Amino acid sequence: MDQERQVRVYTPLQLTGRQLLWAGVAVVLLTIAILIGYRYGITLWDWIKLLVIPAVIAGGGLWFNAQQREREQRIADERAQDEALQAYLDQISQLLTDKERPLHRAQQGDSLSTVARARTLTVLSRLDGHRKASVVQFLNESGLIRKDRLVLALDGADLGGADLREARLHMASLLEADLEKADLRGADLRKVIGITNEELAQQTKNLEGTIMPNGQKAEEWLKIKGQYEEWLKIKGHHEQWLKNRGLEEDKEQELGPPHPPHPPPGRS
Repeated sequence: MDQERQVRVYTPLQLTGRQLLWAGVAVVLLTIAILIGYRYGITLWDWIKLLVIPAVIAGGGLWFNAQQREREQRIADERAQDEALQAYLDQISQLLTDKERPLHRAQQGDSLSTVARARTLTVLSRLDGHRKASVVQFLNESGLIRKDRLVLALDGADLGGADLREARLHMASLLEADLEKADLRGADLRKVIGITNEELAQQTKNLEGTIMPNGQKAEEWLKIKGQYEEWLKIKGHHEQWLKNRGLEEDKEQELGPPHPPHPPPGRS
């Protein structure tokens, strides 16, 4: 391991044969340019000014090509995710509408449920947050992840970064699902099983307006636990935290300093 680290550290400093060749060519060309300049009264600064525009144009071309490749790669990734999501929805839809053995009649852990679960976990690992939300919403509305009739368990499902804003996940099973940095603003998680309020507060990115598994609004639950202000700071909601601090300070200014207690009767 130490040898590998040493190789990684010193490899960038070792020039390849091609790099040495190009360095030699550059030195030769620079020498020729200086000699020509001495003969015709052209200084090195003149050569630099002459080469600046072509260098800028070349640099701009390289930057444009890099941006173009990045944009094409991003479009290709988006297309691949759309195709994977559509293929998954088509496959699960076929299983749901199968006349002989529809998926919603399967038992958790049987062959049909296992196949559907494997496809679900695979596609979730390939999708971004917005598309993950589409999968979860589809499964919940299809009645496949409801705790009263669980067909497809999401144990260990990769829901990290999922955009689950306003998602209706009432009575869903999220046992051991990974919700790291998921956005659950306004989501309905009433009677959800497999994850606690504490785990949601720790893992997720935003719980603003979320109805927690115990039926409470996230803000109310956090305030009761005495963790609301700390949660705002930890999760990066610094503006809201400052606003709350400002409201508290304004309230203190309106009330003024506390009045001294009145002395009991008969005492001066």
